[in-house]
Amino acid sequence: MRTRVTELLGCELPIVQAPMGYIARAQLASAVCEAGGMGIIETSSGRLDEVRDEIRKMRDLTTKPFGVNIAQLFVRDPSIVDFVVEQGVRFVTTSAGDPTKYTALLKDAGLTVFHVVPTLRAALKAVDAGVDGLVAEGGEGGGFKNPRDVSTMVLVPLVCSKVDVPVIAAGGIADGRSMAAAFALGAEGVQMGTRMVSAAESPVHTNYKQLIVESAETDTVFLNRFARPGFRVMRTPYSEALEREEQVPLGELGKILDLYFEGNLEGAFAFGGQVAGRIEAVRPVKEILEEMTADCRAILVEWGKRAAE
Repeated sequence: MRTRVTELLGCELPIVQAPMGYIARAQLASAVCEAGGMGIIETSSGRLDEVRDEIRKMRDLTTKPFGVNIAQLFVRDPSIVDFVVEQGVRFVTTSAGDPTKYTALLKDAGLTVFHVVPTLRAALKAVDAGVDGLVAEGGEGGGFKNPRDVSTMVLVPLVCSKVDVPVIAAGGIADGRSMAAAFALGAEGVQMGTRMVSAAESPVHTNYKQLIVESAETDTVFLNRFARPGFRVMRTPYSEALEREEQVPLGELGKILDLYFEGNLEGAFAFGGQVAGRIEAVRPVKEILEEMTADCRAILVEWGKRAAE
């Protein structure tokens, strides 16, 4: 499936894995790359020594291109640009911050840069800053969000109608049908987070994966609706009890790791999006991407036939 996204990133499929903190590391990212998509290594953990090791592991696990995310909310030292360049990475996504901060530096170093945006205003600012493309992330997705969230159905076509750079749709993407819908909205690629957290190669505990699989589309909670940062998480007794709080702290780092890797769902927030309601099983990345691509193609072909009748 050739689009401007695959041409810029050098991958076979216009499918990108979201850069979830502590989760988007070599085990998962390399599986995505080997399946033809674009795997991303996270930096939002702030543990750059570990990130460096994960990038080294990627070299051993795949010969295909991969990317790194710079999460500006968590990594504020400008030396992060030098760090990424030194690793020999050619593709970067920037998020949770001002696109003017790093874009020029990264572009001067010869990297391809996409910026994650939750609004049209942010998209236009990123384009003015010189990015190569955008990740338009709808509010139904998991993770950190603009408190004034906009759905993917509204955001993606709005952004695509106002910019000339390629757009990757994120939020609510889990299969070929949602991928085809994203293309119909004007996107040239898709990004998946919740679907990848629940994949077989995801390093998180089985309890976290099963929480996603067993959840309905209504089983997420938006925290910090009137504060920053806002974020969408899976509904658990722990998160539901804090839903009406004016200011919800992210919690201690150790507790997050207890949830991710020890399976303690009452220890912290399990990030995830509304699309959990459409995820029915833990499956290997290769299987997910193969089926997703085949179904997307079939749907687009069928639409084409109907349009020609």
